[in-house]
Amino acid sequence: MIGTVFRTADIPAEHRFDSWWEVIGQTRSSDIASAHAADFWAEYRLMELGPVAVWSASFLPSRYRRNTRMVRQSDPETYHLTLLLEGRLALDHAGRTDTFGPRDLHLAESSQPYDLRSTDDRERRPVKGVAVDFPKALLPLPPHRVRELLGRRLPGRDGVGALLTDFLVGLDRQADTLTPSDAPRLGTVVLDLLSAWFGRLLDAETALPQETRRVVTVEGVRTFIRRHLHDRELSPPMIAAAHHISVSYLHRIFQQESPGETVAACIRGQRLAGACRDLADPSLRTTPIHAVAARWGFVHASDFTRAFRTAYGVSPKEYRGEALPERG
Repeated sequence: MIGTVFRTADIPAEHRFDSWWEVIGQTRSSDIASAHAADFWAEYRLMELGPVAVWSASFLPSRYRRNTRMVRQSDPETYHLTLLLEGRLALDHAGRTDTFGPRDLHLAESSQPYDLRSTDDRERRPVKGVAVDFPKALLPLPPHRVRELLGRRLPGRDGVGALLTDFLVGLDRQADTLTPSDAPRLGTVVLDLLSAWFGRLLDAETALPQETRRVVTVEGVRTFIRRHLHDRELSPPMIAAAHHISVSYLHRIFQQESPGETVAACIRGQRLAGACRDLADPSLRTTPIHAVAARWGFVHASDFTRAFRTAYGVSPKEYRGEALPERG
């Protein structure tokens, strides 16, 4: 597992809100207030990915204020991006005021005051989101251009923005299966996706390094593969055409990002993983194995059996039998 976890449920009730304040203070100094302070609830997971910190949090409606005195006392020179998943927030920052709902993002910087608050502060409905803290110096875009994005509601439903939001949500979901050795690469991917997205929003993509554009293309390919695993026509030519690149370039950038793994092997591996989940699903116990294979894009049952045995050392039938023993 990457990172550390904090839960107010593990703390006596009278100390929960103060403990939450202390946890937030580890990443930035701010005043915190909540109508629910006497009976507070929050959960928090911090993942340190090299110089990038990704954290997910769920908490009862609260208000977070960072004033000019706090900025003078401590400025880590970082940007802070938040992807809101549940609840509604309002933000005053960098001379702007905006509101945010589920799947919206906003950007703030540590060098300016802010006032971030839940709009439904009396309701005991948790606010949930995923956030990224990263050094300003690592963003390959001019700071005066990035300021154009501060305090605004930013779209994250299309293009590179959707890639970024999907990646952040996926990180949170997979945190228990990731290891510290994964952290540096994941941090690099987050930074590249952020840089590419900001570059797109600011019409400044030419300022981005070629490496950043390559990583973003590869992540786009991986996302496309995940979304089309059930399509029997999924293949390198189809993927290349969807991304407006040549098949040879697709293979080249994929090899650079994942040495030793081909595009076809990535497709096959993800399809087999999906079939594994279905074979171990009690609700699909009566679904024929050939139907499971077809659902995951394997045209011929014999090809599926052979690939499955090569990958897992047992046949699909044996795997299902071990995962779902016969009920007596």
